Amino acid sequence: MALFPAFAGVAEAPDSGRKELDWLSNPSFHVGAITSLSRHTQETTAAPVSEGSPLTRSPLKSEPSGESDANRKPKETSRKKKKEKKKKRKLQRHEKTKRKHGPSGSSGSESDTDSAKDSPSRSLRDSKRESEKPNQGDDAAADAGRHCVWLEDIQALSGETFRMDKKPDPANWEYKSLYRGDIARYKRKGDSCLGLNPKKQCISWEGNSTEKKRSHKHIERYFTKKSVGLMNVDGLAVSSQPEALALEPLSFIPVKGVDDAAPPATSWLNPLGIYDQATTQWLQGQGPSEQESRPPDSQPDRESALLKARVEEFNRKVRESPRDTELWMAFVAFQDELMRSPGLYAVEEGEPETRKRSLRLVLEKKLAILERAIESNPSSVDLKLAKLKLCAEFWEPATLLKEWQKLIFLHPNNTALWQKYLLFCQSQFSTFSVSKIQSLYGKCLSTLSAVRDGSIVSHPELPGTEEAMFALFLQQCHFLRQAGHSEKAVSLFQAMVDFTFFKPDSVKGLPTKGQVEFFEPFWDSGEPRAGEKGARGWRAWMHQQEWGGWVAVGADDDDEEPEEEDQEIRDKALPRWQIWLAAERSRDHRHWRPWRPDKARKQTEEDCEDPERQVLFDDLGQSLIRLSSPDLQFQMMAAFLQFLGVPSGFSPPTPCLYLAMDENSIFDSELYDEKPLTFLDLSCSGVSCVGRMEPLGGRRWPRGPSREGEEFIRNVFHLALPLFAGRERSQLCVSWLRYEITKVVWCLHTKNKKRLKSQGKNCKKLAKNLLKEPDNRNSFCLWQQYAHLEWLLGNTEDARKVFDAALGTAGSRGLEDPELCELGLLYAALETELSPPVGGAAPARAVHVLSGLAERRPYGPCTGQVSAVHVLKARRAYEHALQDWLGERRGPDPGPPDRFSRLVSLAKCFMLFQYLTVGVDAAGRVYEQVFAGLRGSVSSEAAGLEGALEAVTLMHTSLLRFHGRVAAHPLAPLREALSEALRLYPGNQLLWRAYVQIQSKSHSASRTRRFFHAITRSTKLLEPWLFAIEAERMRKRLVDAVQRVDGREVHATLPETGLTHRIRALFESAVRSDHGSQCPLLWRMYLNFLVSLGNKERSKGVFYKALQNCPWAKALYMDAVEYFPDEMQEVVDLMTEKELRVRLPLEELELLLED
Repeated sequence: MALFPAFAGVAEAPDSGRKELDWLSNPSFHVGAITSLSRHTQETTAAPVSEGSPLTRSPLKSEPSGESDANRKPKETSRKKKKEKKKKRKLQRHEKTKRKHGPSGSSGSESDTDSAKDSPSRSLRDSKRESEKPNQGDDAAADAGRHCVWLEDIQALSGETFRMDKKPDPANWEYKSLYRGDIARYKRKGDSCLGLNPKKQCISWEGNSTEKKRSHKHIERYFTKKSVGLMNVDGLAVSSQPEALALEPLSFIPVKGVDDAAPPATSWLNPLGIYDQATTQWLQGQGPSEQESRPPDSQPDRESALLKARVEEFNRKVRESPRDTELWMAFVAFQDELMRSPGLYAVEEGEPETRKRSLRLVLEKKLAILERAIESNPSSVDLKLAKLKLCAEFWEPATLLKEWQKLIFLHPNNTALWQKYLLFCQSQFSTFSVSKIQSLYGKCLSTLSAVRDGSIVSHPELPGTEEAMFALFLQQCHFLRQAGHSEKAVSLFQAMVDFTFFKPDSVKGLPTKGQVEFFEPFWDSGEPRAGEKGARGWRAWMHQQEWGGWVAVGADDDDEEPEEEDQEIRDKALPRWQIWLAAERSRDHRHWRPWRPDKARKQTEEDCEDPERQVLFDDLGQSLIRLSSPDLQFQMMAAFLQFLGVPSGFSPPTPCLYLAMDENSIFDSELYDEKPLTFLDLSCSGVSCVGRMEPLGGRRWPRGPSREGEEFIRNVFHLALPLFAGRERSQLCVSWLRYEITKVVWCLHTKNKKRLKSQGKNCKKLAKNLLKEPDNRNSFCLWQQYAHLEWLLGNTEDARKVFDAALGTAGSRGLEDPELCELGLLYAALETELSPPVGGAAPARAVHVLSGLAERRPYGPCTGQVSAVHVLKARRAYEHALQDWLGERRGPDPGPPDRFSRLVSLAKCFMLFQYLTVGVDAAGRVYEQVFAGLRGSVSSEAAGLEGALEAVTLMHTSLLRFHGRVAAHPLAPLREALSEALRLYPGNQLLWRAYVQIQSKSHSASRTRRFFHAITRSTKLLEPWLFAIEAERMRKRLVDAVQRVDGREVHATLPETGLTHRIRALFESAVRSDHGSQCPLLWRMYLNFLVSLGNKERSKGVFYKALQNCPWAKALYMDAVEYFPDEMQEVVDLMTEKELRVRLPLEELELLLED
């Protein structure tokens, strides 16, 4: 048979039977099949369609054309083999697909495989059935046509054409879907359909659209990692050498590249001179030189080379000096920079440089470096602390605690290590309880006391141990106060007062442990303690015991009845959580003193309704320490008064301060804004006093202590004043008077005239009684406070008389006495605020007072304007005094001990004098002179120098603020002065208040944000974070307040977006800082801010996150009850579990509500 059927009639050549030409024959085709196909099609078309014969697709069947059965059988056999091979290939493809997708494929893939296995078996059975049929006629052909018919061959069929398969397929029952290979596939051209109106009709196609997906390339923004990396690439200079200006102006700006050279010369290869050197060499058949063909180093390659060089340098240095711990710490810190840089540790060449580095990889590298460093420096505590801080990311809390205990055991004399260990245990929520932390504080202080006494011979006492022990003692007292155990904290201070100031002489030579054993009988004897009526101290009790028993002191007849308790539940209609909060805060306010049985009323310990109010010696015995330094003893008394709410001017050390901060009084700048020159500094450092558990953002002027609390404070002053003399005694008297003046200021702001009258009368009585004492008659500090009190009460003339009388007793001391200068400065500042120098007319009394101090003449009352001669003399005296002080400081003699306070008072008076007589610029020049004279020199007393500079800077900014209030003056000098001052003293809260207040008036916040960002990066203090958050919150309150009024008018539009996210980001950054994570005030502010946004779920998450860091802060739990009233039971149960003080259990609340 011919290969081409159209030429089948052509006679074949005689040599066509050659075997090498057999491939040209087509044995599967014969000519008779064409006629058979045409006749079969006509018969099928003529048959009626209504017979219901199924139309199926089948291979072509031919009529018998004289061929023998022997010829047909090889054809059918070859066809069957081809079908089997085709099915096998199909099965192999399915198996490959299944292996490719793995065993986790879906049920559809399994269905495909089963169907594929079943399909060839059916085809083989059909082919066998056809091969067994004999050669039949037209009936057989027609019967076969019912099963398989080509649909393309049927021309004139009316109705729908379909295929009926009567053979059931069990796979459809099992897999609930057809095999994808049995479903016809097609490609749709477009999403429309012919014949539809595209404006009114459309078709929704199922599945993916046939339209090709356009590949949209993601545009990289400027803040992405890739774009930021491009910003670090060094720019290429576009002009290498400046050229002389052309005589004729050019119509374009020529850009001259770095590699520009002279144009190539013309030659036979380059007749026009337009080919570069590389093209000319190519035309000549030459290639570039090896150096020219080498590509220039890319920017990442240069960076990688530099980083590799630094790594090699670090490795070399640590090999040469392995004892240098600072070098090891710098190497550890360098790993962060190393992992941020691209390409140094690429695994493969061509790896994308922007891949994310694993944090665990960085930590493991740091840990490996630290382990090498500890091997070389086994006694270094800093390296071990760094390792523990790093391992907090890897280890479990129990493992970490064991490592801490091992480290403490090896270094029991290291106070910094103890402080970090206590903070670690205090912030572990899972293992936290108040009793456990209390015992740890006792163990710490007792161990350090043993080190000081020499009981632990293996470890000597380190420098600064006594000061560090005092800081740890204060930290323990504030921890107990914040946990609600105010009675224990007050008892600790009471015990320390007796243990320090009233120690019998017979026990002073004993070690601390022995002294504590002798102190226990006194504590359990029932003798009145510090702050209680009739307290005489441990020494008097011991003396009485030695002389034969103790004489009980009878109660006075004029004892007043104890104050009746306020009604705790005033309105039972309020919600349950509000009643509980009010009652809990009321008991905190009244019951902060430890309960003692009153022997006059025959009370016993069983009469106490709340046993937690009694403090046993076991709760405080281990925490008693010896303070041998007189300065520390006075600081302890000042800390006790500050703890009780008296503005004694004491501020805790920095680590203890941030742990104790729990109220937002640091943002209260109302007094400073009203009177910048004479404001009453109440030392509101954010640390609340005992018995005060106010809500955040509550009343600005909280209520004072109860009547019993006032009596307690008076008893402490009466006990403390005889213990000190001289300047320290004067400071205690001033603190007492300032405490009473604070109540007067509170009455003035609350406009309580009735209480103001009585309070003012009591305050003046106290001031007169203090001034009557012989030691205080010449105390200018007390005279200053008394005159200020009269001025605040509105008695201006009486205040002037007091000022004049005090200045008249000074004689000719003048500028040599710092207290006298402060007295005159306050007098002049009050007169300046009363009649500001507007239009060049300065207040006569202020100039008279300041000139009288400088001229050292006997003071007399002011009779009018000061003459110009006296003004010039006073200015010259101020200049000479300031130059003499700066000259004395440059000499070898250190000078008197009060030289820095003398400089501060002198500079303040000179600045105010220049402001009144010349102007604000002259006062600024005085400040610059003082700053330049002190800042450029080196002194051994850096703390006193910095304090003096800070006070002078505060006076300068106060003058600028006052001048801006009374006259038209730009804010730029004040803004610059505050910025420079805050860069030097980022922990000064008064400067931050002024800065935030000034910047809040500006509509542009970019300058403020840049400044805060720079300060927070340069210092580890917490004040910049707190005031940055407060500045953004003030701006948000302003934006929220500026809204449309009745839908008509817009007062202002501030283009501020994203303030909420910015504030949240600031909070997150602040709580990740070293001091911020354990600051209760910061967490309270964060929780309050999120609650104000209305996001309850996120607020709950922040609350539990705060508990993970500050589980001891009762204020956080109280805020949670206020913000999430539905969770009150859970929160109170959590407080009980952690042993925080719950003064009103919920069961007792239910009983009170039933009554």
